[in-house]
Amino acid sequence: MSSSPIRSGVPLSAALVLGKTPSLKEPCLLGDRLYWLEQRPQEKGRTTLMGRPVGGGEPQEHTPGAWNLRCRVHEYGGGSCALGLGKDGRPVAVFVHDGDRCLWKLALDQPGAEPMRLIEPTGERFDGALGGGLIDGTRNRWIGVLERGESDQLVAVALDGGALQSLHQAQDFCGYPTLSPDGGQLAWVEWQQPCMPWERSQLWHGTVSASGCIEGARCLAGSGPADPQGISIFQPIWAGDDLVVASDRSGFWNLERWQEEQGRWEPLLPMQAEFAMPQWVFGMSTHAWDGEAIVALACQQGRWQLGRLAAGRWEAIEQPFNDLAGLCAQQGRIACVASSPTEPSGLLELELSRGQWTHTPAAPCPVAPDALSVPLELWFEGHGGQPTQAWYYPPAGGSHDQAPLLVKSHSGPTAMARTGLNLALQFWTSRGWGVVDVNYGGSTGFGRAYRERLDGQWGVVDVADCSAAALAVVQRGWARADRIAIEGGSAGGFTTLAALCFTEVFSAGASRYGVADLSALAEDTHRFEARYLDGLVGAWPQERERYLERSPLHHADRIRCPVIFFQGLQDVVVPPAQTEAMAEALRANQIPVEVHLFPDEGHSFRDGATQIQVLEATETFFRRHFQL
Repeated sequence: MSSSPIRSGVPLSAALVLGKTPSLKEPCLLGDRLYWLEQRPQEKGRTTLMGRPVGGGEPQEHTPGAWNLRCRVHEYGGGSCALGLGKDGRPVAVFVHDGDRCLWKLALDQPGAEPMRLIEPTGERFDGALGGGLIDGTRNRWIGVLERGESDQLVAVALDGGALQSLHQAQDFCGYPTLSPDGGQLAWVEWQQPCMPWERSQLWHGTVSASGCIEGARCLAGSGPADPQGISIFQPIWAGDDLVVASDRSGFWNLERWQEEQGRWEPLLPMQAEFAMPQWVFGMSTHAWDGEAIVALACQQGRWQLGRLAAGRWEAIEQPFNDLAGLCAQQGRIACVASSPTEPSGLLELELSRGQWTHTPAAPCPVAPDALSVPLELWFEGHGGQPTQAWYYPPAGGSHDQAPLLVKSHSGPTAMARTGLNLALQFWTSRGWGVVDVNYGGSTGFGRAYRERLDGQWGVVDVADCSAAALAVVQRGWARADRIAIEGGSAGGFTTLAALCFTEVFSAGASRYGVADLSALAEDTHRFEARYLDGLVGAWPQERERYLERSPLHHADRIRCPVIFFQGLQDVVVPPAQTEAMAEALRANQIPVEVHLFPDEGHSFRDGATQIQVLEATETFFRRHFQL
């Protein structure tokens, strides 16, 4: 990083904004220490376990060298490391090492201790995917998810090593197990195809017997594929002896508590706010029990805030960050990953009794605060005249009228355009571009009805909303209509290609591992998303014609502007054949095309060198074709 912050008017380099700053994930307070996962782009995306004393102090790397903590359950993973106290009361970590895909145990209070493998691989690697687990200290074991073949199950393994013990076979998918404080009850989430967990899912509960088996497993909440009232359940926790979840049966993911005697759920805090997010990965956390109260993250109109439940009401906790994730709590102290439009992502710690907080950035910000472009909230008429939201970032210097515009289409498509400092976005504004980051219909953070705008309408609503956002910026005099580019990755790559096909708003596009052929994706993707398109497009193969109508590959002749593609050759979510076919179709139509392939990358790019190359190549490509 630069030794002194870069001032306004200086273009940022890709190497400065990417490739060096680690991503912080899944903080965990345990005793007098704070632990977290650190994914390092400068080490080809390797993830390691870090720890330091609560309140600050020198960080310690617990898994140095070649250790790489990564879960591959459902391909997207998450929850690669569980921390807790063993039967002897000593802190321990159990993690999945990506080298052999096995579970390993590490004693955290023994400096220099070497990890111990708990299960043996079947050949070079373990046969299956493990993750999303917890430490059952009472029984001295790890409990988590095993994905093998076409099903998930809850399994356990002793912290001394041994064979996996099957605890519960899910009908289809499962995750997020949570153990009651006395170790006698286990709750977890399940869902079944064709539904995704944020569409319809259920909370399951069982009693843990003296032998460690799960008995009396039953469904307590949520809905299945056949239920016309879609209800999604997110992140069960134990608040003392009470079981608490986020459920969206009210239209927003709100917190509810199970009342065993009445056999019903009690809303804890009815609000038009989201206390959850789409469960793409394990390890996400938006609420926690600090020993006395429930603390939570809530999203209202695209901004996150931190608060607690006090006497049945929401009490916001004052702190300056509005992009928050990964909440954990212990004995009146909370921690999470936090950022704001002018503060980089870092670890936020807060003592509830005194209201004092500290924030430790993952890396210093190389840009002076007055040189940063701060997002302006933009509401506009989207598809069908619906009020739709985006964040607009003005170009450096504030000269809007002649500025080129970059439209960002997020992935998911359930993700959301967040407000935390994004230096890759600042790369563009420092070069005189305006950027509009669109929360198109289907995005999270605005309630279930906003998410459901995309039901059966993928390739229609998202395209219309991104186009409308661009035109809204132009109509305000903030950009030139003939210099609008669009870019996105994965689902955002599909929206990018579809927008180039079916509108005339954009003059260039960049697709990172984007979907080009919906029918091919329906037939050739991984288990987790095998039926996702049923809800986004229509039942396959019954609605084949609709798939063809919306697939950019089948309408490549409509694209009249240059396109640049980026694709990892290890991608099993969107196979490389999609990018190759789309690029070839455009070449056949004499459209300027550039393709960058990365042999060691999968779906999303983890290596910092790759990230830098992508950003530099995209900017060079757009600049050349816009004659800037």
